[in-house]
Amino acid sequence: MPPLACLGVVESPHHNPLRGYGLPGEGSLPVPLVPKFPSPFFSNGGGVGANAVAPAWSVAHSSALYRVEGWGAPYFVVNENGNVAVRPHGSQTLPSEEIDVMKVVKKVVGSKSLGGLGMSAPLIIRFPDVLKHRLESLQSAFDSAMRMQSYESYFQGVYPVKCNQDRYVVENIVEFGKPYAFGLEAGSKPELLLAMASMCKASPKALLVCNGYKDEEYISLALTARRPNFNCVIVLEQEEELDLVLNVSRKLSVRPVIGVRAKLRTKHGGHFGATSGEKGKFGLTSLEIVGIVRKLQKLGMLDCLQLLHFHIGSQIPCVEVLNDGVSEAAYIYSELAKLGANMKIIDIGGGLGIDYEGTKSSCSDMSVSYSLDEYAAAVVKAVRVACSQKGVKHPIICSESGRALVSHHSLLIFDVVSVHEKKDSVSAAVAGMNLNPLVDGLPEELMGEYQSVMAYTAMGDCRSSQICAEHMKARCLDLFKEGRLGLEQLATVDGMCDLVSSPAADTPAVCHVNLSIFKSIPDFWAIGQLFPVMPIHRLNERPTVRAILSDLTCDSDGKVDTFISGDDGGGSRGLPLHPFEGRSEPYYLGMFLGGAYQEALGGLHNLFGVPNVVHVVQSSGPHCFAITRALPGQTSADVLRLMMHEPNMMFTSLKCRIEDSLQLAGDCDVESAISNLNTIASTFNSLPYLSSSSSTSSFTDDDEESHDHDTW
Repeated sequence: MPPLACLGVVESPHHNPLRGYGLPGEGSLPVPLVPKFPSPFFSNGGGVGANAVAPAWSVAHSSALYRVEGWGAPYFVVNENGNVAVRPHGSQTLPSEEIDVMKVVKKVVGSKSLGGLGMSAPLIIRFPDVLKHRLESLQSAFDSAMRMQSYESYFQGVYPVKCNQDRYVVENIVEFGKPYAFGLEAGSKPELLLAMASMCKASPKALLVCNGYKDEEYISLALTARRPNFNCVIVLEQEEELDLVLNVSRKLSVRPVIGVRAKLRTKHGGHFGATSGEKGKFGLTSLEIVGIVRKLQKLGMLDCLQLLHFHIGSQIPCVEVLNDGVSEAAYIYSELAKLGANMKIIDIGGGLGIDYEGTKSSCSDMSVSYSLDEYAAAVVKAVRVACSQKGVKHPIICSESGRALVSHHSLLIFDVVSVHEKKDSVSAAVAGMNLNPLVDGLPEELMGEYQSVMAYTAMGDCRSSQICAEHMKARCLDLFKEGRLGLEQLATVDGMCDLVSSPAADTPAVCHVNLSIFKSIPDFWAIGQLFPVMPIHRLNERPTVRAILSDLTCDSDGKVDTFISGDDGGGSRGLPLHPFEGRSEPYYLGMFLGGAYQEALGGLHNLFGVPNVVHVVQSSGPHCFAITRALPGQTSADVLRLMMHEPNMMFTSLKCRIEDSLQLAGDCDVESAISNLNTIASTFNSLPYLSSSSSTSSFTDDDEESHDHDTW
């Protein structure tokens, strides 16, 4: 009996199939004619069917689809060539100064013989110009707010190095911030060491704020920093830290400058507000702060208390929460000043958020409802009102806005390895089978269920078809376990059921990407943080595939399955992508706004290390950019060393094993042995990620020097 002959003997409750389904031809399975990508951007009125005429696609459609103007302004746009472009100077960027990201990628991955760098994806591109613009914009926002409100002091920021401890990021911030006495904040001993070294080139007035839990060694280092005239402030997180500070200061004969971190009652909801409020992890209660004041007063050291620090929580969603928290802290500051403390600085901590999803919403952890100017104005007003009411001199306002400073300047680029669409693969597998004997051989008890699946499919009743298919698959598994069904028959039933029971639009394709989520986007895996992800080219073409991203790791959590997309307003399951199969050129995606925390938090799951990094600045060259620094990623040998392995010893052991195996086999094929050893050595010295034939994985120090200030 032909595989679908049963359709002819099943009486359908409806003569005609539902609209959107076609009648099967002889010997074929009925295929639903539903749109692969339902979106207002993809068709007129819903389906991409025979009668649907899709509008012409433009880069404006792509910009709206990926919500670029929401999360990307003023630094990212889609240019007329259909590529993502960077505006290094924000809204002041001239059209001739825009940097085409795809041109940068081609330069980086291009062959050295053709003038490229011979590096490979994944790749981090840093834009120092964007970092400089972010710092200057923060400074300008506070300067403007203070002028407009007649504030009688000034703003002096610090960068919390925990956001991104990369040497060049920290050095750039110190360089760009020197005219504004911009400083650094450290939360551990190694962070304090790198901050001290970096601030040798900073303004002498720049603050060095020491946060975090402290032991005697940490405090000794912080007090030692005051001898070479670092403007170092030790912020007390716990009441008992005061005794440590006093004891070490006596030993070193260094008078400390002390701050206290207040545990405010104000907090905001969501994940990022968890460390704020009375039950927060950090800070001192009002009772503990008063105790510290009394102890310092008794010792004649109340003049050492000069700073009040607080932190409402990261990603403060709205200015109302901000105003409540800053007002509460400003009154505490004023009271400390009236108690006789030598108060000079109010450190508002972090909390200045960025709009990851581009919605300008106060109801999401991924968005904020205010601008940079509105944030600064709210802070200045709250401090000014409280201090003026209490008759206290306006303090220096300090902020630790790390996320807002560094997120935009870093762009992660990675390539697509393959796209797996379930329907296509199942169709191909079923088409490759000789179905007649397999279906004829099904046990009689399955034939009725088989006929029901086919009949409901022909009618267009997807729900009923899916229920019958799942029941049939479960029964087939039982029969297989009893030895009454062969593997080929089981595979045939599974394939046909999968093919007819689920509309293609319901299940996103799986896009395999050359990336480790755990290394490069750890916050998505850990806390569900969304980042803008989109293709960086072909944006003048219509995307026709919706897919989730699956990384290289051997872990089911190594995927990104929720995206920011403008076609359905929020967290979207499935990223709009362009057709990939059959094209020879690589297909590149970008993850944006990941400059804060992702590199610091990234792990070594499956020993995937740091990818290649390049620094790109705007220049007057023909393509508007210059690559000023190219840094090789971690090789397999590098990551093995981090786990206490010794690559040289490993290679020697493998070399001996190969030589011994040749001797045991009586084989004198020296060329084969050398080839094997070269393969092993090459793998040690290459990046753990997948490489393409057009890219060079390894990179030497000489290469780095030769590519500094490479204008293109």
